[in-house]
Amino acid sequence: MIFVGSDHAGYRLKREIIKYLESRDLSFKEYGCIDGSPYDYPLAAEDACRAFLENKESFSEKSTSFVILVCGTGIGISMAANKIKGIRAALVTDAFTAEMARLHNNANCICLGERVTGVGVAISAVEKYLSTDFEGGRHERRVNQIMGLE
Repeated sequence: MIFVGSDHAGYRLKREIIKYLESRDLSFKEYGCIDGSPYDYPLAAEDACRAFLENKESFSEKSTSFVILVCGTGIGISMAANKIKGIRAALVTDAFTAEMARLHNNANCICLGERVTGVGVAISAVEKYLSTDFEGGRHERRVNQIMGLE
């Protein structure tokens, strides 16, 4: 299950991401702004991330559940998401940063900015993120250190 959320500044890009998920027949739930009207990004991040954390599959070794969040720059929504215990949100700007967020940091949430990332780049980032597995090994120790900071 993919938990997709946005504020109003990320609404259009979120809709494009949802179209992509639908085209791949991936299950998702939508949170935050649903019609382009004003919606605060901390609330969108909280709604999607808490729903993700309530999903039992989110905690399996080979989880296919993730959070994808969008605001104007991706900065605010990533800051909000990272305040929620259990969330490892990464602001990604392209396919490479999305891949590294998953491969090395085991990010369970990626954040994108509609005002700074084109649709094509955003979709390629989402695609790469969803198709990458956590590498583990030396990175697992570091992820555990990150989680120990909570």
